[in-house]
Amino acid sequence: MKIKAKKDYARWVFVLPALIIVGVLLIYPIFSSLYYSLTTKHLIKQSYDFIGLQNYTSVLKDPEFFKAFIISIIWTLVSLIGQLFIGFTAALSINRVKHLKGVYRTALIIPWAFPSIVIALSWKWMLNGVSGFIPNILVKLGFTSTLPQFLSDANLVLPTLFFINIWFGAPMIMVNVLSALQTIPQDQYEAAQIDGASKGQQFRFITMPHIKTVIGLLVVLRTIWIFNNFDLIYLITGGGPANATTTVPIYAYNMGWGTKLLGKSSAITILLLLFLLLICAAYFTIIGKWEREDK
Repeated sequence: MKIKAKKDYARWVFVLPALIIVGVLLIYPIFSSLYYSLTTKHLIKQSYDFIGLQNYTSVLKDPEFFKAFIISIIWTLVSLIGQLFIGFTAALSINRVKHLKGVYRTALIIPWAFPSIVIALSWKWMLNGVSGFIPNILVKLGFTSTLPQFLSDANLVLPTLFFINIWFGAPMIMVNVLSALQTIPQDQYEAAQIDGASKGQQFRFITMPHIKTVIGLLVVLRTIWIFNNFDLIYLITGGGPANATTTVPIYAYNMGWGTKLLGKSSAITILLLLFLLLICAAYFTIIGKWEREDK
């Protein structure tokens, strides 16, 4: 009994630092945001009152919130599909390469290796509507007679951001899918070839069952990261022009730091958290079903 008690004590000693870090960095911000969302908390004023759910009703009645929410949904779906397609295709291609595989893998991972602030400012400089390299080269090559305003034209700004985000995030998908592909036993492919299975059948019955759980987890992670993405959009467009690229995180930021209404900004973040929890619950239900089917 004493040995068991010592083991339990040692277990808690090792786990306690991690629990403290999680409590400080995760649990406290969530509960503080939940509390402030029920008050008139202001970034400048010292006193505030408890008002219940008034911040939530005010946010849900604001058409700008729903506009930002729709933009966030479109931003997430298009970016996620593009990243999955490019990353998955690149992983399949590199997995079939026999020579210089490391060179190709290193070259394709470069976008993901840079900090987002470097990526954002580099693209903002290249796409500048006056002196940007890309608009000027398009004019010189004859593709357009005037300088394209990629970052200030409401019709071009979202597709431009989609392209940048897909270019930035696809390498992460590629690395993880490639790692999963390299764990598939090659003898399964050899046996399938002997049985006369086509490439399509090998992909369907060997490749996909082995990597679908990895892809599912990547979809969960990328959905959370893309929907919560703030720095890339804010650094490039600031949510403009005319709020055309204002997503929910930018809307919450403008509410908290623009109008100083921390209570209402906290309500937005709690609504965002609840929405992402629902999405994750749906994803994990599907992944759990896949795992049960594989047993």
